[in-house]
Amino acid sequence: MFRQFRSAVAAALTDALAELGYPTDDLGIEDPPDGVDATLASSVAFRLASEAGAPPPQVAAEVAEAVDVTATEYLARVDTNGPYVNFFVDEAYLADTLDAARDAEYGRLPPRDESVVVEHTSANPTGPVHVGRARNPIIGDAVANAVDYAGYDVDRHYYVNDAGRQMAIFTWAYETFDESELPEPAREKDDYDLVRYYRKGNEVLEEGEAAEVEAAEDEIQSILQGLESGNEETYERVGEVVDTVLAGMEESLARLPAAFDEFVKETRFIRDGSSDDVAERLKDLDESVLEEGAWQVDLSGYGYEKKLVFLRSDGTSLYTTRDLAHHEWKFENYDRAVTVLGEDHKLQAGQLQAALELLGNDTDRLQSTFYSYVNLPEGKMSTRAGTAVNLDDLLDEAIDRAREEVERRMDDRIRDDDLADEDVDRIARQVGIGAVRYDIVSKQPTKSITFEWDRALDFEAQSAPYVQYVHARCCGIVAEAGDEGLAPDAAVDPETLSTPEERDLLKVVAHFPAVVERAAEDLEPHRVATYTREFAETFNAFYRECPVLTADDEATREARLALVAAARHTVANALDVLGVEAPESM
Repeated sequence: MFRQFRSAVAAALTDALAELGYPTDDLGIEDPPDGVDATLASSVAFRLASEAGAPPPQVAAEVAEAVDVTATEYLARVDTNGPYVNFFVDEAYLADTLDAARDAEYGRLPPRDESVVVEHTSANPTGPVHVGRARNPIIGDAVANAVDYAGYDVDRHYYVNDAGRQMAIFTWAYETFDESELPEPAREKDDYDLVRYYRKGNEVLEEGEAAEVEAAEDEIQSILQGLESGNEETYERVGEVVDTVLAGMEESLARLPAAFDEFVKETRFIRDGSSDDVAERLKDLDESVLEEGAWQVDLSGYGYEKKLVFLRSDGTSLYTTRDLAHHEWKFENYDRAVTVLGEDHKLQAGQLQAALELLGNDTDRLQSTFYSYVNLPEGKMSTRAGTAVNLDDLLDEAIDRAREEVERRMDDRIRDDDLADEDVDRIARQVGIGAVRYDIVSKQPTKSITFEWDRALDFEAQSAPYVQYVHARCCGIVAEAGDEGLAPDAAVDPETLSTPEERDLLKVVAHFPAVVERAAEDLEPHRVATYTREFAETFNAFYRECPVLTADDEATREARLALVAAARHTVANALDVLGVEAPESM
């Protein structure tokens, strides 16, 4: 309801300013000042003071008087607090919020006629996913979830680099070395198995005898040429390695969970000729030059000093050439394209966008969001020899630590439901993996973070378990009510919810769809995490002060039970946007 109220207030304020002869281009609608119990406020009087020749409080009073309260949906009254014009909601706002939030789909916005492809993760298939890159699938999946909740038709893509030098090295190494020459795999999993070949190959290229390295480089170059020329046998050789490693990586990512609608291979754009087409069109640009046998495009007009090479001197294309074809394919099939990238890809992303614009594409349809990497504090996790800390290691330890915490808290549980071993395992998984995801997605993507166990798994602090516990508590109340023959779907008079804690919770519930909309617009899912912390604090205040099943009268009991049901759907769906499971018991 908050979205509708905000729109209604904007319309009413625009009409009032127009009637007074003031400009309407900047309404200054914002959250109210601290201590003001309004739902919205406007600071427009600051802007108009000089034009009106009057102090802001006087202008605010004039504007407030001009607002048509009776014709504005959900508006109960308007008043001023110094220079601010404050807008207060009526009972219909609260009643409609309560009814809407008792729907299990609460927070999902109406469908929009717009398709969006969200590309994220896209790590080279050279081995297991490691922790430093784990922020990409976590943020990327949450971005896709937010856009989906906002009503867009979303596809999630993983762009597979299966045509570059790394994959040629991997293929050569896989075909060259024997199992007996390799160490034992760190896990019985395909990506851990094959990464040993890749590491062995790089070791030989860096430290091998000159003749051995020369022979290896000849074979690697042969593989690259085979890919570029469309040789089917080469595609099959490389594809065997790529698909096997990718399957293992996909299994690890599914634990987060991060799932994909399509794995789009780079070689696709070689095989269908679109990469060649891009190269020919780039050659025809006035900005393109042939230097030392390589074709390059001058992007100085876009602020980039370094030229962008798109064809090597041997005539082979580069990753960027194929990615240009990839993005034009996106533009052909989707209304908007979103890419989640590490901060070290900012330059490439900017050059890519400039080249796409030179090729005649509408680059307003392309959005990129960048993230910094995840660090682990020294000594907190052991690493396996020769590897970074892998995502699987992090998730395993998260689950183990969560299990210890769940078992430690067993004697303090309020609910009397017996938890079997499989229940503890389930809760440990939900809480442990949820803690990792939430801790990472709750930070602004551009800020580097150090993951710390004590903070992530703190049931009392602003963490995933803290928010998850609110959902479990709501489920417990609703379940106990069901045992007593009570249902949360009775018709309720919102005036029954009269305490400040009840009203505050209902008002926070009302904000959720607007939070989803803003997170999707700005590609900032951490806004939803911030909301869940505020929500949890508000719900806990309600829980402390407002007994539900032991309320003094039936009307209050039914109203509070309905509010708990609304809260349960709100927090469950907010966690769902973040990709965090909502346990029914903890």
